Amino acid sequence: MIHPQAIVDPGAKLGKDVQIGAFSIIGAGVEIGSGTWIGPHVVINGPTRIGSENRIYQFSSLGEAPQHLGYKGEPTWLEIGDRNIIREYCTLNRGSAGGGGVTRLGHDNFIMAYCHVAHDCQVGNRTIFANGTSLAGHVRVEDQVIFGGFSMIHQFCRVGAHAMTGISTVTFKDIPPYLLVAGNTAVPHGLNVRGLKRRNFSEQTIEALRHAYKLVYKSGLRLSEAIEQLAQMDANPEVRHFLDFIKQSERGIVR
Repeated sequence: MIHPQAIVDPGAKLGKDVQIGAFSIIGAGVEIGSGTWIGPHVVINGPTRIGSENRIYQFSSLGEAPQHLGYKGEPTWLEIGDRNIIREYCTLNRGSAGGGGVTRLGHDNFIMAYCHVAHDCQVGNRTIFANGTSLAGHVRVEDQVIFGGFSMIHQFCRVGAHAMTGISTVTFKDIPPYLLVAGNTAVPHGLNVRGLKRRNFSEQTIEALRHAYKLVYKSGLRLSEAIEQLAQMDANPEVRHFLDFIKQSERGIVR
């Protein structure tokens, strides 16, 4: 299951049925879970923990030191969950000492070619990164986000669950959950209604989110006034999440 021209450090730990292609290099401190397939010409440095049943394609670089001028060789980590697909030429860096020390990718994510996940990012589950998407350091991405190709997310930004970005979107602010945004710099284009329907959100929930969206983006209210009105609604969990995300924003939201 390990090609004879692959290099695997004796300090690496490989689970059952791990496959490693020709010319790949697996460094010390790397742990790879059962059933994971690693193609040719992949470099994985440690400390890195990779779960089960992942597919990692050629020329990707995982677990390299953070691209951070303040990094001085401190022990930091990259953690990758289960059943992720990481396509060609992707880079996922370890965390930095000042940012929590861990870069984390959850489960069931589809990371297309040429994507970059920088130090200390925290990415949830079932996301899709179209080709060329890049996250700067410390970005937080919730579950089931879809990034259009060549989207760029500035450091310390957050992206809420079920949001979607258009092609070549650039944001310097937080993207609230359930939104469709596009442009450089990003502006909102309504709810991600198609995505919500595909994920079986009820019509009642979608209508409640439409009302919340209109209060924030279409009513002419100040953001503080819209938040106050939203807080008074008998809201379902999705609207409460939308409200809480906005209230917790430190960078401000796209608007």
